[in-house]
Amino acid sequence: MKSIFLVACICFLFACQEKQITNPEDYNTYLEYQNTSNKDLTKQHLTFWNTRIKQDSMQIIALGKSAQEYTKLFETTGTIESLTKAEIALEKAADKAHIGKDVYLRALAKNRISQHKFKEAAKALQEAQFFSPNKTETHAMQFDVAMELGNYKAAETYLYLITDFSDFNYLIRLAKWKDYKGDLDGAIHNMERAKRIAEYSNNETLKSWVYTNLADYYGHAGRIKDAYKHYLKSLAIDPNDAYAKKGIAWITYSHEKNPTEALRILDTIQKQHQSPDYFLLKAEIAEYQNDVIAKQEHINAYLEAIQNPAYGDMYNTHTAEILLSEKEAFDTALAIAQKEIENRPTPQSYDLLAYVYQQKGEYKKALTIAETHVVNKTYEPLAQYHLAKIYKSNGLYDRVTPIKKELLDASYELGPVTTNAIKNL
Repeated sequence: MKSIFLVACICFLFACQEKQITNPEDYNTYLEYQNTSNKDLTKQHLTFWNTRIKQDSMQIIALGKSAQEYTKLFETTGTIESLTKAEIALEKAADKAHIGKDVYLRALAKNRISQHKFKEAAKALQEAQFFSPNKTETHAMQFDVAMELGNYKAAETYLYLITDFSDFNYLIRLAKWKDYKGDLDGAIHNMERAKRIAEYSNNETLKSWVYTNLADYYGHAGRIKDAYKHYLKSLAIDPNDAYAKKGIAWITYSHEKNPTEALRILDTIQKQHQSPDYFLLKAEIAEYQNDVIAKQEHINAYLEAIQNPAYGDMYNTHTAEILLSEKEAFDTALAIAQKEIENRPTPQSYDLLAYVYQQKGEYKKALTIAETHVVNKTYEPLAQYHLAKIYKSNGLYDRVTPIKKELLDASYELGPVTTNAIKNL
């Protein structure tokens, strides 16, 4: 009996060591990092360039520089107004420019993608294609927009037009295409090839970008140690990388089941960077902790934050899900889901619409939408979870079982709260 007890203790300790991946000593320095000097410098640059812009001015270079600084400020602080001000400057520059017009149009499209103005981004790129001496850059962004709009045939065409296995920009888009097709190994393979190119060129911006995106893919594949390592690699380049910090917070919460540490990390991020979705993650963690009051406080903070009209449609999906799960505001959620389909008729948007009808109790309608627009068209775990609930509500229990098994394998990506719900399917 003593031997059995000893073996059990050893196995338990080993399991704990396997689960524990993060170490606060690895990232505390980045949490304490103050980016005041960077923000001050950006604001100084903004003042410099903005003083050179007058109403109806032809100062195209100043407009472009001003847009760059506003974009930096958004990336550093998350202040949405900085992104909208950058858009205004880019619109003026693109309108007035005769030389390099395509450059300003692509920058404008990138800005609009960040704001989820995908149709407007597509128009800017269509115009850029007309003026562009280098259509490869434009086609690459047209691929991005086509994917966001659910125009997958067009996306495949653009991907073919930019084919170059030695090009970073092609490989990261090929990775995205592989992921869309459900080939996660292929996505990781091509992102790793892009990483080698970024490291060989020693381009800090490309390295930071590819490290965080590769970390996400590793997380989806269950390679949590690799994900953690790459978030740290990005922070070593940019100590202010809020996305990488949030990635580490997710590991501490979802994998290590350490909500206290996850909240500590999120608290430090919010001191430097604004984004409504931090409140949503905090609300989920509070639910995991059975803290009803804190959960409601975070949800209310989120709902208050998105009242800012500058956010536009950026948080439609999140808002609809909150309205469904917490407020039972079915008609409002339905209106948002229909607007999302108008904005971007992707399988994910139709999944949201189907889920709204599911929550409303219109199970047959939910099933029809899901089978027409979602089944075999997206492999996103959240969409699969919604699909399993729709099947169960329609009495199709034989279809629930295989989805449930796959979802439990994706427990890290879905998080503990959703995983517990899946177990009850």
